[in-house]
Amino acid sequence: MPTRKKISDFKPLVTNLAQTSHYQVIFGGLNSGLSNYLDARGVDTRFITESAGLLCSSASIPGSSLATADINGNFMGVQEKMAHTRIFTQMQLEFYVDSDYRMIKFLEHWMEFIASGSNQNPGNNQYYYRMQYPSEYKSDSTKIIKFDRDYKRELEYNFIGLFPINMSSVPIQYGSSDILKVSVAFNYERYIPGKISSKDRKAGTSNNIGSTPTPNTQGRIVNRGGTKIPEGNFKANQ
Repeated sequence: MPTRKKISDFKPLVTNLAQTSHYQVIFGGLNSGLSNYLDARGVDTRFITESAGLLCSSASIPGSSLATADINGNFMGVQEKMAHTRIFTQMQLEFYVDSDYRMIKFLEHWMEFIASGSNQNPGNNQYYYRMQYPSEYKSDSTKIIKFDRDYKRELEYNFIGLFPINMSSVPIQYGSSDILKVSVAFNYERYIPGKISSKDRKAGTSNNIGSTPTPNTQGRIVNRGGTKIPEGNFKANQ
């Protein structure tokens, strides 16, 4: 049954909402062969790890769905659905292009490397495409960090097996100038919500464990790995 609430009851909630404009994309975990391939084309590791993510003008928090199968016969007249596969959607990122065009080179040559398994000169008439092994071109350390103005709370997503699969054409034209942007779709095997470093696993704060303190029925709070969490949850996670 609905209950009457005062404005003061829900004002702290609706005036403390997360905003869309505070985030950071960090690329990492590229294979040495891919890193050398990019470095030879003017895209050094420092640009990839420190600058490329800062040029991301638009990102999206990833989503997923569960594929299900219909089960008949367990109960008379009842059709059940059971999950059998978790499906991860593609991620679309848009980037500003720097005046040295390293952002386009980074994405273009990453895709070029994926299809360069023939090791032939691309200028030859007999050139053909052969894909590299997945372990050569996939990134296992790319992440998106969503935070807010006070930098006190954050939401982190770590991507496993990430690589670009589609770079949209970039329109250029005469007339009034605008900032050049490039849009790329990335595929990945899965993502892990929350931090995954060995330090966080050791502290018990990986995978968003203990990231939102909520008092239990006794109202007692314990400190775990520098984060205050309910004592009841702490015992359950041991």
